Amino acid sequence: MTTTGEDHVTARGGPWWWERRRSAVLDVGLAVASALECAVEGVPFAWEAGIPVAVGVVFGLAAGAVLLVRRRWPIAVVLVAIAVTPAAMGFLLGVVGLYSLAASDLPRRIIGSLAGMQSVGVLIVMFVRLRQDIARGDVEVGDWLVPFASVTMALGVTAPPVLLGLYVGARRRLMESLRERADSLERELQLLAERAEERAEWARGEERTRIAREMHDVVAHRVSLMVVHAAALQAVARKDPEKAVRNAALVGDMGRQALTELREMLGVLRAGGDGARSRAEGSSVPLAAVAAAAAAASRVAVEEPAEGPSLAEIDELVGQSAAAGMVVDLSVEGEYRSYAPEVEATAYRVVQEALTNVHKHAAGAKTYVRVAHRVSEIAMQVENEPPSGVGSSAGLPSGGNGLVGMRERVSALGGVFVSGPTDAGGFRVSAVIPAS
Repeated sequence: MTTTGEDHVTARGGPWWWERRRSAVLDVGLAVASALECAVEGVPFAWEAGIPVAVGVVFGLAAGAVLLVRRRWPIAVVLVAIAVTPAAMGFLLGVVGLYSLAASDLPRRIIGSLAGMQSVGVLIVMFVRLRQDIARGDVEVGDWLVPFASVTMALGVTAPPVLLGLYVGARRRLMESLRERADSLERELQLLAERAEERAEWARGEERTRIAREMHDVVAHRVSLMVVHAAALQAVARKDPEKAVRNAALVGDMGRQALTELREMLGVLRAGGDGARSRAEGSSVPLAAVAAAAAAASRVAVEEPAEGPSLAEIDELVGQSAAAGMVVDLSVEGEYRSYAPEVEATAYRVVQEALTNVHKHAAGAKTYVRVAHRVSEIAMQVENEPPSGVGSSAGLPSGGNGLVGMRERVSALGGVFVSGPTDAGGFRVSAVIPAS
């Protein structure tokens, strides 16, 4: 980005009150020229005033040198110019002083008052001197020309430098205002970039969490059932070959289903990764596009995929657990109706993960699955009795993320999730999700 504002000011270096060295050189040159002019004009002033010439020259040098401080004290410069106007000296001092005064940030009433005083002073001095020249016979003009020449001289000496100074001052203030606005805009853009990066990072974290949760739900349930069926297959392989064949077929079906779901998820991830790489290899993206992408990513991060499991597959889900040896009772209250895809997927995953936990921690326990379709919400509850000690001893591991994932899913939709042990020694998982 370009350097503006304070950085721009800091880059300048000049002595004392000057912001730039060339400004100091210019003022010194003007002060020297003004001092020489006033010193030359001090000679006739000394003759007319009857004072030594050296005094008039020194007086002129001192008055003209005041122009050195025109940027810091423009009022003082103009007052000195007004003071030396009766001595017919300080033309350059008056012109440059009025310009510096008009270009400064002083109030307009002060600028107008001092410019008016300077104009009146020049008018009076010109009028008196022309009248004196006419009286001495040095100039032969009509009486009408004296006031005209006086007014013209007064306006010619004061109006142009004042108007030019007002223009330059207004232009400088405009540039400073634009520079400040550019600084403000730059800071806002930097802030937007930081916020966009934070939102993008948050969106990436949310997406990683969602993917981990989805992978856990897909893998944990399918693989848990496969392990249970494999343990049952090992137990009945010699005693009941037909049942062993059925269990082996179920293990194969579940493995193929798990692979299919994993392949679909990996395909989505690969497509998203290719799109991100293609965007990264292209040209630089504007900041507005980054912010929009971050906002879109944050919205997508909390949404479930459009395609996923639904409540219509609850019977099949419960049947798979029953086929694995679980005694499970399913009851559905109310009339099933179509819900939003993320609502159906969340309800399905809650029941799925709860059944998976029963397989892991309460093998052989009787389980009750209840689903209630209400007017504005859907409720589900999975409760198991204490484990009977009779069941699979497959020794399924637990990652400790199942309940956390269920709570995150339900909370993301504005629902309520409760889980914990029952008084009878079992375990209960309950969730209520808004229907809309």
